[in-house]
Amino acid sequence: MIFTSYTVPPDVSRVRADKMLALAFPEHSRVALQRAFDVGLVLIGDNTIKRGHSVNSGDVLRFTLPEVKSTDLTPADIPLDVIWEDKHMIALNKASGMVVHPGAATGGDTLVHALLSHCAGSLSGVGGVERPGIVHRLDRETSGIILVAKNDVAHRGLSEQFATRSMQKEYLALVTGRPGLLSGIIDKPIGRNQTQRHKMSVADNVIRARSARTDWEIVESFGDIATQVRCAIHTGRTHQIRVHMKSLGHIILGDIIYGWKPDPRFPNQPGRVMLHAEHLVFSHPVSGKKIDLRAPIPKDMRNIITDLQKLAKVKPIKIKPRVNPSPAHVHEA
Repeated sequence: MIFTSYTVPPDVSRVRADKMLALAFPEHSRVALQRAFDVGLVLIGDNTIKRGHSVNSGDVLRFTLPEVKSTDLTPADIPLDVIWEDKHMIALNKASGMVVHPGAATGGDTLVHALLSHCAGSLSGVGGVERPGIVHRLDRETSGIILVAKNDVAHRGLSEQFATRSMQKEYLALVTGRPGLLSGIIDKPIGRNQTQRHKMSVADNVIRARSARTDWEIVESFGDIATQVRCAIHTGRTHQIRVHMKSLGHIILGDIIYGWKPDPRFPNQPGRVMLHAEHLVFSHPVSGKKIDLRAPIPKDMRNIITDLQKLAKVKPIKIKPRVNPSPAHVHEA
């Protein structure tokens, strides 16, 4: 076992050992260093020390990080649509229908299982286990961009950006009817429906409602039949866009849970909730560089748009993104 030695610099007095090492070795995550303390891999001389041990100028600390444990999940060779990847993280265009996290009711074909195969040999461990770090979620039926960390440092950096709401997150949705305005802001708290626990609501009968804001604008209208809208979310509540758009009287096509009913005018009924995480802008968790990602609209959603254009007898309108993406749908500043 190889230990790293570190001598506490001059003018340091009574500083916690865990804080000292975190400052001295920013390339290691706090979580990884804390694990080292917890399993007795941080020493002064021949004596192990706790996280809160006070260190002073001239003390020599020796430490090593604990080995990363293998996951008990079986990797699955499932094709993934990779938008962007480096040694710290990966961005995917998740297909509709793919479950993100393994659970009691899931099989061995979740996104995590697929990532264990795709990232084999490149995962340095998240929380001490060789697994990908999912920092946010998309509903099973929602397609689009999802970010995954490969190590503790990236996981912490991405999670902080989600927590501080510093990421720019935009979705495309197809909704019923046509809003009376070209754009708007929905600032309504969301909580779990008290009588239907599988649903969320902005109504009065909710449990532990939390603030939620969605900015929306029309991309294309299909007469009074339906509208394509772009939604920018400032919070990440469960079913946020689905619930907020319903509160305006415009249910997302295919969203049976929140009131969608098949429209006999449609030649092909939507087979899922027509919601797509299309645009994401964030800072790289290690380099700090701005990363601007876009995920192309999936085929099933494009087919519904084509049907709507024919129904409304309008010419196809190409969506013009606010920031023109490169041919690879990625822009790194």
